[in-house]
Amino acid sequence: MDVFTPQTLPVDDNVNSYSFSIDLNGEWFLTKGAMIAYYGNIDFSGVAAFASRAAWVAARFASPLYVQDWVVASGQGKLVIGDRGNDINSYDLEVGNLTIKQVNLLGFQPSLELKQSIVPGFVTLLGTGKFLASSNGPVIFVEPPFRADPDALLGWADCPSPCQHYDYNWMAQSFMAGIQAMFGRESGEERQYDFTGSGTILMQSSELLRVDGALMRIVESQTNLLDANSAGQLGRKLMARSQQQ
Repeated sequence: MDVFTPQTLPVDDNVNSYSFSIDLNGEWFLTKGAMIAYYGNIDFSGVAAFASRAAWVAARFASPLYVQDWVVASGQGKLVIGDRGNDINSYDLEVGNLTIKQVNLLGFQPSLELKQSIVPGFVTLLGTGKFLASSNGPVIFVEPPFRADPDALLGWADCPSPCQHYDYNWMAQSFMAGIQAMFGRESGEERQYDFTGSGTILMQSSELLRVDGALMRIVESQTNLLDANSAGQLGRKLMARSQQQ
């Protein structure tokens, strides 16, 4: 069994497949709950609170939907992060443009800028710097043209945002698919993300669904556009889905 000290922990590298050691000397953006241990003098502040003290935070983090889910780690020391036993990988962007599923993004250097993607549940990183992401199983890199299962998709780099493709033939031939569609449930056989052009697509070797807490906030914000009759229909469908599950 390996026993680590502040001196023997890796410097900006994996401790093992499931944890990563950041050699902190300044600031990092971290998703809440990612920190599992640290050595040294490190302070953790919510992004919203930190932005009131440092204008550079507001300039680097432009995603109001997710602002409450992130913190700024500042100070000096060794910071160990993890994600419930999932694999953790580090990536270096060089004047890059990468969109990634929000629930899989664990942290990034402040030299990168985070923006809210037009694709629900995803955020975009711009610039040059290191970021950390988790995956359920090894990451697979593929090139377009390609269609991806939404649950297995991690993100895409330097290529256009995908279109949604629905396989209505599969839905028509599958009785269960039709039943699930009535309750708003979909599968990768029914709906995929369709990528074209050039770039790189990141896939995880699992379709394990990760719940994004912000999706509820998205849905709630959109219900304001419904009239009373439509809101009632939505409520009945959600109740039926809850009972069916």
